[in-house]
Amino acid sequence: MRRMSISRTGAIVVGALALAGGAGVIATSTLTGTGGPVPQGLLVCGSPTLEGPTVAPDRAVVVNPGDNLPAVVDNNAPGTTYYLAAGVHTFPDGLYMQVTPQDGDSFIGAPGAVIDGRHENRYAFGGQAEDVTISHLTVRNFGVSLGNNNEGVVNHDAARGWNMHHLTVTGNAGAGIFLGSDNTIADSCLADNGQYGVSMFHSDGLSNISMTGNEIARNNTDDWETEIPGCGCTGGVKFWDVDGATVNGNYVHHNKSVGLWADTNNRGFTFDGNYIADNDSEGIFYETSYNAVITNNTFARNGWVKGPVEPGFPVPAVYLSESGGDARVPGAHSGVLDVSGNTFIDNWGGVVAWENADRFAGSPANTSNGYSTLVNPDATEGVCGDAVSIANEPFYSDCRWKTQNVTVSNNAFTMDRDAIPGCAENSQCGSQAIISNWGSWPDWSPYQGTVVEQAIARDQNIVWSGNDYTGPWRFELEELGRMVSLADWQAAGQDADSRFNE
Repeated sequence: MRRMSISRTGAIVVGALALAGGAGVIATSTLTGTGGPVPQGLLVCGSPTLEGPTVAPDRAVVVNPGDNLPAVVDNNAPGTTYYLAAGVHTFPDGLYMQVTPQDGDSFIGAPGAVIDGRHENRYAFGGQAEDVTISHLTVRNFGVSLGNNNEGVVNHDAARGWNMHHLTVTGNAGAGIFLGSDNTIADSCLADNGQYGVSMFHSDGLSNISMTGNEIARNNTDDWETEIPGCGCTGGVKFWDVDGATVNGNYVHHNKSVGLWADTNNRGFTFDGNYIADNDSEGIFYETSYNAVITNNTFARNGWVKGPVEPGFPVPAVYLSESGGDARVPGAHSGVLDVSGNTFIDNWGGVVAWENADRFAGSPANTSNGYSTLVNPDATEGVCGDAVSIANEPFYSDCRWKTQNVTVSNNAFTMDRDAIPGCAENSQCGSQAIISNWGSWPDWSPYQGTVVEQAIARDQNIVWSGNDYTGPWRFELEELGRMVSLADWQAAGQDADSRFNE
């Protein structure tokens, strides 16, 4: 069982916020969404920029509504450009009737070109062809409600080298888009899909993902977490085992789960300049992963749905779970996990650095079955699951995903507790936290008791500094539920030079 000791002490009230240099602020328009101002320049859905050329490119094969697009593609050579004329394009009946591109094919839509699955076909584009380009199309209504679980509609088979831009992908089951290595999705509207806007998986892992300038909204319409409680299988975007991703300038909002979720052995991630707002759960969730920068983003009103119903845990805008910097993992940002220059406005919580004492490679508490850490090739699941081996170095250290080498600096944190439903009466609302739990499981674990609680609070180089605070923030340290005063938080080396403006 988890040992808890929840105190209601430690809340502080501070006054007006001074944004140093306007870090992380994105200009907003005069339009308003359901939760607040809409970011100027980040609205993609319904934008005229999504419309394609009115004239077919030279040597393009023109495809009209009523033509059998899958058959047309099968009967042409690799590297063909297809121009889909205005109107609604459908495929012949059949669950698995889809376009199977060939290497180097391009698909371009005229203004008003739509590919509609009619909830008859499951997928739009699949196969292993490389270097495919898809642009200026609406792709809608593939799959049926509660179908396509953990599958994608566009690039179903996670093929390499796809470049997708200026798309509207909406109303599909599962994930609207699946990504493979060296894939780009840019300037697109990814909205109202059943499970995710975008997801990705490959048994060998993935590398070099780019997501720029997209609007990712209202995904997980099938509410999969209700269908499969605790599945961890929903969100605006889900990354899995990706080596290198750039996630810049996206508007991620009103997803019925996490906004951006990177789960299991991701590394070398850049989240920069995104506007992440009004998601039911966390804005960014970085889980059992390594080496990332989360910079110059705006987080607004995230966690309002999950926060009030999550018992005893501080639901944050940025959740670092068993994740940190490690120089032994190569690639971008090696050795650091940096959260800096961001603006946080009326989220359920701030930043939580958490490490589950019971979760490690080889443990039954590790939900990422089949995976071990990336820091030592000898630290396999089998070795880490052996009580004798894991009790000794190097496996005692190397079998854990550690929340370590984390910097949370130069961020602007502001909250109005009265503006957040259910916050005023909830002891976990408005928390910054560096915490673990009492280790208890499995019974052969060498991390019993307070071992990990003490390590995360004292020994793993986690530092909050140079931040600006306004509102009644709370601080939680070492043990889940242990609230501390600002003085005690600072005595532990946290926020020593931060500003609490009266």
